[in-house]
Amino acid sequence: MYGCKEEQIVHYICKRTHTSININGNLEKEVWKKAQKSSPFVDMVTGEPAFLQTQMAALWDENNLYVAYWIEEPNIQAKLTKRDSLIFTENDVELFIAGKDCYYEFEINALGTCYEVFFVWQDAYKKGSRFEIPEFDLITNNVDVLGGFQDESRYGAHPRGKRWAFVDWDFPELKAKVKIQGTLNDASDRDEGWTVEIALPWKGMKSLFGKEIIPLENLDTLRMDFSRFQKLSYNAVKVTRHPGWSLNAHGVYDSHIPRCFSYIHLKE
Repeated sequence: MYGCKEEQIVHYICKRTHTSININGNLEKEVWKKAQKSSPFVDMVTGEPAFLQTQMAALWDENNLYVAYWIEEPNIQAKLTKRDSLIFTENDVELFIAGKDCYYEFEINALGTCYEVFFVWQDAYKKGSRFEIPEFDLITNNVDVLGGFQDESRYGAHPRGKRWAFVDWDFPELKAKVKIQGTLNDASDRDEGWTVEIALPWKGMKSLFGKEIIPLENLDTLRMDFSRFQKLSYNAVKVTRHPGWSLNAHGVYDSHIPRCFSYIHLKE
């Protein structure tokens, strides 16, 4: 059973910005220099410090929620270029947003290739519910099923059960860019890392919450997960379970645990 403890869940203060942000992956902008960087990510299971540093920051304005990542990466690797490829099979960073009876997942690699999925808990997917709309029709959309934990053999079934996974769902008008500090797919030198910059329009969150989101009027706290998976190999042997790091530990090797998501408090 997963064991994240309430007192271990990170509370992050997300400040309002009055500066326009051009999404290009460059975090040398003054607006990000002034933003509050998070504590370094930790081992997703144990909470121990990760051996490569990852930090995030978030800002908001009346139009968007902005998220940035700083990723230490001595050998930047990324091969997948097709949108919605299984980005989690190589080095990536991820974010999740918990909604009402649902949640959203976003992943990106160092090439800027994105993967998105919208999950609806099956116990909430009932006739007459807010999910009974074409956007979440099980017949006309590409839908998968997520059952238990990612490592179900170890942790068992998820206590809330299965989720419908809407694989083709895209966050409306999302923007995401990366910037590399080094050379991509070249192991002959040592790289510094890469950065990610994301803008998530508030109007795109209506599917998550069932209503239009107006920051500080009808929403002042979000539950979000920020995580990273690192593909490793040694002596020509691939590590079959990639190291997983997150802003706070989940107690299990699994990002899909909304009750363990960090608290993101919107402030002026």
